[in-house]
Amino acid sequence: MTRRVAVLCGGFGGARLAQGLQLALEPGALTAIVNTADDLELHGLAISPDLDTVMYTLAGQANLETGWGLRDETWSAAEMLARYGQPTWFRLGDRDLATHIVRTARLRDGARLTTVTAELAAALGVASRLLPMSDAPVRTQLRTAAGWLPFQVYFVERAQADEVLEVRFEGLAAAAPTAEVLEALAGAEAILLAPSNPYVSLGPILALPGLTDALRAAAAPVVAVSPIIGGAAVRGPADRMLASLGAEPSAAGVAHLFAQRYPGLVDGWLIDRLDAGQAAEIEALGARVAVTDTLMSGPAARRRVAEASLALAAAWTLARTE
Repeated sequence: MTRRVAVLCGGFGGARLAQGLQLALEPGALTAIVNTADDLELHGLAISPDLDTVMYTLAGQANLETGWGLRDETWSAAEMLARYGQPTWFRLGDRDLATHIVRTARLRDGARLTTVTAELAAALGVASRLLPMSDAPVRTQLRTAAGWLPFQVYFVERAQADEVLEVRFEGLAAAAPTAEVLEALAGAEAILLAPSNPYVSLGPILALPGLTDALRAAAAPVVAVSPIIGGAAVRGPADRMLASLGAEPSAAGVAHLFAQRYPGLVDGWLIDRLDAGQAAEIEALGARVAVTDTLMSGPAARRRVAEASLALAAAWTLARTE
């Protein structure tokens, strides 16, 4: 079994694959490198939605019904904020607030986001390493018919109703992957791309200056799990974004998108059984393909998908050495 694994991920699909990997690997073998371009400041607090979703999931504390936030949550603070006339479109639960309060205080004291994330994860007993993609702020903005929208305004406040016409990342030129991120990629025996939105979850990570160079320089294979099953996203707007931004909303469409944007980067694709007929088309792009049931409905399914991803990476490595 591969000992050191790095996974690049966003929130929903990324958290589930990360949990499967944590179950499949020895403690400490996994490093999750997480998108922070969805971060926002609200009520004076620094909020990192994707980091927290992955952290709560790996800690066994996630709300399984919503896919975000903490289980056994209460909402007294949100109710009081509403009474004070404050915006509550982005709901913060009482337990979740503690995470944001601690993060904000530590950042104001001058701590790096990487350091703060490690402290929070350790306090929750997370067995894996959790890294933000960068310590510098990067913010996703989406162009719609209503103009440019911050990601969380589009995603939460406007419930993903707007057609996305363009994506940009503010602050990207001044940002960089951290030394910890580069070290994790260089030392990994397998690098996975989670089934996360290719534009707004993986896109900001891969857009960091020097990040794709680090992936290409790594000895490990890069294996991606398709975020599209049977022509649709499991959750979220990835399929609609693919269509509105000119790509085909299919497993093959995502593979073509990566081949165009990041030529030669992805060595293997794990796709769902519903998309098995697209395997030859994806292989023609130069990547190995494996097929399995990729729907990660529970811990057992998440571990199975993780193991299939690792097996594909191992097969690529074996073929390269023969």
